[in-house]
Formats: sequence, structure tokens, C-alpha cells
Amino acid sequence: MQVNTLGSLTLLLLLSSWTLSASPTQLRQYSATLQQSQWQLSSATPIQCRLEHVIPNFGTAVFTSVANRALNIDFELKMLRLPDHYGLAEVLSVPPQWRPGEPSKAVASMKLLKQFNGDLPKKTAWTLLTELEQGFSPTFYFADWYSPYDRIAAALNPVQFPSSYHQFNQCIANLLPYSFEDIAFIVLSYESGGDQLTRESRRRLSQVAEYLKHDPDIDYIELQGYTDSFGGRWMNEQLSLSRANKIKALLLDAGVTEDKVRVDGYGERRHVASNETSLGRATNRRVVLQMARP
Repeated sequence: MQVNTLGSLTLLLLLSSWTLSASPTQLRQYSATLQQSQWQLSSATPIQCRLEHVIPNFGTAVFTSVANRALNIDFELKMLRLPDHYGLAEVLSVPPQWRPGEPSKAVASMKLLKQFNGDLPKKTAWTLLTELEQGFSPTFYFADWYSPYDRIAAALNPVQFPSSYHQFNQCIANLLPYSFEDIAFIVLSYESGGDQLTRESRRRLSQVAEYLKHDPDIDYIELQGYTDSFGGRWMNEQLSLSRANKIKALLLDAGVTEDKVRVDGYGERRHVASNETSLGRATNRRVVLQMARP
């Protein structure tokens, strides 16, 4: 446990407000020392970027951004001792020693829920990163739920932050522009009379294959093949299986294990459109791909 240097005015105001309570209080402060301070890019893939900072004897601060169509980031304060009741933590950005006289900045109030880690949304998470980049220490102040005499101050140390933050930003720039939810259920369409995908379906399938290279947590993938009603029933059933198995082969090449892929061919059964028009037949020529995670 390390005493963190606070802006004198902020500390005086906080201690003054706390001494007005019925019981005398003391401030327990947690922060990494200069030697302990480390920022680690614990995950750097096209589907997830995670930046972590350990607060000794308290927990870990985690910034996470995931593959998505929109830029996103979340902050989580993982605590060794989870809250025992509802409360609020005041988040202040505390200036470094070499900027004397500069006041701390109020950033946000973070909800503390019983037996849950604290978390903050995108805008506030970006604010914390910006403050760290400028050498400030985002600090979380709250009443200790296990002791009526103690208040807690848990600080993020900006030492060693810049280089890891640069890597984190590079990782975010390389995230895939779609999420698991965007590709978990897709319908692949085919040209007439064979197992050749349409151009748009080839693009969608390449997205699935690229995503699967980086996500080992897929529970299963279902491939259901269908045809239009042209041709014999048995031939259509074999064609639907051929289409689904060709997709399966591509997924296996992307790293999915065979036991996770289920293939069915229904031929000309289960039409979703009329076979009397070319558009309807094109709609019926399909493989439905559905994925699930635990």
C-alpha cells in the first residue's frame, strides 16, 4: 500500500467533509509506487484490446475496446474485495507533484453495486485515459463498506503509461469493424445450379472467417443448406449438403475445430419464398449460418 500525493486543497476538503460524520475516519490510500507502476496490454487482437494497471493490495484497473462498427471503450475497476452494499465512488483527477497549486478535477461519480466491480462508460473512460496521458492520477474515493472508520482512495499511477497507451491506440485502430453479434446469424446466397456464392455472400463469409481466427470461445456453428425446387429432390438434397460442407471446410481453415460445426442439408424443403419467380428461387438458394458462444 502506497500513500499517493494529492492536491492539498482537495485532500483538505475531503477530510473536512468526512470528519463531520458521527465516527472519526481515516484515509486508506492505494496506489502503485514508481517502481511498481506498470501498464500492460493484456489483449491485442483484431477483436479485443485490453489495457490493465495493477493497484497493489486493491485490484486492477482495466480499459477494454472490442470489435464493433462504432468506436467503443469501457472501464472496469476490479476490486479484490467487492462492495458489500450500494454506494458511490467520487472520481477525481489528481495533479502530479511537479504541478503544485493546480486543483484536482472532478471527473464522475461511479456507482458501487453489491458484489460487483465498478465500471464507467465510454466518455468517462476516454477522459481517464486523457488525464493519465497528461500525467494526472485518476483517483477513486469512497467509504469502506467493511469498516465504519475508514475511507478509501485508490489511484491510477501514470508512470509507464504513455508507451502502453500508444500500443493500446494502435490496437484499437486495427479492430475489426464488426462484432460477433453482426455475424452470429447470416444467410449466404448462391448462384443458380451450383455451390458458387454470390459476391455479397463471399464478402460476408470472409468476415466470419476473419473473426473466427481470433475468437477461441465459439461454442458451436450450425450450417443449414437449402436449394430451390429445380432439379430432382435427391440431387437438391446433395447439393444443399455440398454447399454447407464447402462452408464448413472454409471455417475449419480459419481454425474452428470440426466438433464445433454442425451440418444439415434440407434440399428443396423449407422454402422461404415462391419458386415461381427468379427472385424467389434466388432467395431459396441459401446456407443459414448461426454461431453461439458460451
